[in-house]
Amino acid sequence: MTPPASPAGLFASLRRLAGTALEIARVRLELLASELEQEKLRLFDALVIGAIGLVMVGLSMVLVVGFVVMLFQEGYRLPAVGVLALAFGLGGAWVLRRAREALRAGDGGPFALTLGELRRDEAGLGAAAATPPAAPAGDVAPARRGDGAA
Repeated sequence: MTPPASPAGLFASLRRLAGTALEIARVRLELLASELEQEKLRLFDALVIGAIGLVMVGLSMVLVVGFVVMLFQEGYRLPAVGVLALAFGLGGAWVLRRAREALRAGDGGPFALTLGELRRDEAGLGAAAATPPAAPAGDVAPARRGDGAA
C-alpha cells in the first residue's frame, strides 16, 4: 500500500527545501555577525589598553631618563642620553613585535566557528548526496536463502 500523496507534491517539497536552506543561511549569518562583533570588541579593548599603557610607559621613561642623566657628571650626560635612547629604541621594537603577535587571530583565525559550521554543513550535504535513497516499504524483495531450500 502506498502512502497518500500530498496535495502539492514536488512544489511543496521544493518550498520546504528552500525554507530550510534560507533558515540555515540565516543562522550562519547570525553566527558570523556575532563573531564579527566579538572581534571588533577584542580589537577595541586591545587598542584602548595599548594606548593607556603607552602613555604610562612614555611618562615613566621620560622621568627615568631625566633621573639617570642627572646622576651622571657633566661630561658624561650626553653619552648617557645616547645609550638610553638606543636601549629604548630596541625595547620599543621588541614591544611592537609582541603587539603584532598579540593581535594575530588565534584559535583558527577570525570566524572559525562560522567556517566550522559551514564545513559541517558541506560534509552533511555531501554525505546525504552519497547515500542512495531507501526503497519504499512495498517494494522490498523477499530474502533468498543460500542453502537451496524453498
